[in-house]
This record gives sequence, C-alpha cells and structure tokens, in this order.
Amino acid sequence: MDQMVNIALPKGRLGEQVYDMFREAGYECPDLMEESRKLFFENEEKGVRYFWVKPSDVAVYVGRGAADIGIAGKDILLEHQPDIYELLDLGLGKCRMMVAAPEGFHDNADMTLRVATKFPNIAKRFYAGKSRDIDIIELHGSIELAPLLGLSDVIVDIVETGGTLKANGLVQIEEVLPISARLIANKASFKFKTAAVERLTEALSEIVQKREGKE
Repeated sequence: MDQMVNIALPKGRLGEQVYDMFREAGYECPDLMEESRKLFFENEEKGVRYFWVKPSDVAVYVGRGAADIGIAGKDILLEHQPDIYELLDLGLGKCRMMVAAPEGFHDNADMTLRVATKFPNIAKRFYAGKSRDIDIIELHGSIELAPLLGLSDVIVDIVETGGTLKANGLVQIEEVLPISARLIANKASFKFKTAAVERLTEALSEIVQKREGKE
C-alpha cells in the first residue's frame, strides 16, 4: 500500500459534490458525511485521508504541503497563483467571472476606469491585456453596491445566474474568464507519491468524462 494521500476538500455544497466524485471513483470514506467533530476522515484500505477546509484556504494547504491534493476554484488559483500543479478540471462549480455595470454605462477611454472587485490581480491582468488604465477598488462583500453608490464605474465578479446583477440594475458587459473546480497537487507530494496521485487523478478523469458524456 502506498502512503496515505491527504486530501483537502472545500467545505459546503461544492465539497460534497467533489466527495461524491471521489466516492464514485472508488475512494469512499463513509463517515465523512456523518455529523461529527472529527477533523480527519480516512479509509486506510483505499489509502486516502480527507479533511474539510474553507474553500479559499485549500490552495494554501496544498501549496504548503499540509495536503497532498485538494480542490480549488480556478478564480482562487488565478488570483493568488499558488505554487502547485493543476491536474484536472472537475467540471464542477461552473460559473463565469464577468465585468458588469449599470444599464446604459458607456466606457470613456479618456478617463481612468474605476473597477471594484474581490479579485484585483485577475482584474489588473485582464485590463492590462486591453491596455486600459484602471483604478482598482478592492472590496470583500456586496460588490454590486459600488457602482450604484458611485464608488466605481464597473465591477469584476463571479456570476452564476446573473439574478443578483439584474435585481440591482446591473448588466453583464464582457466575460473575463470561465471558472470551475480544479484538482490540484503539492509539487513535492506529486514527486514522492506519484503513483497514488496519478491513479486517483485518472479515476476522477474517467468520472468527469462519463458525466460529460451524459450532458
């Protein structure tokens, strides 16, 4: 038996969907979904040990080697650029990062564009690619308020259904990038637990392909 593979799962609905994929791939751990105060859940026979962490912390645990592999959104990976390997697009948590603005907004290229966002690095790279001068306003909640109160001209944020934007009189202007959940690995772990990590990745890849074939 290989060494145990430590897996950081994001707490919440996405994490439960991800675990369902692991279970379907043959890496089940039944007590993981039970009400418990335990922090670790393992299946020694399958060689896996799971633990739940805040979604935005998964890349930190993996990058620093506390977890061998984990699942993180593409937005987190692009914003913070952790030193990890990205192994697989799981096809879960699909949404888009968009530029949005009040209805009737017109971008005056002679003026610096004020951009409110939780993702300053992604926004900077996006607008640098368009050679557009911007003023980043970093916020951490209710981004939609910024243009409504005159704090910003536009926002760059994650959009799932667009309902919140519409309810606040905002419209989607252009897509920054598509987002989904990615399987990531610690670089040292990938080197020393290559067989176990690749076997698990291949099993998950088969699940992804099977699910996509049904869509």
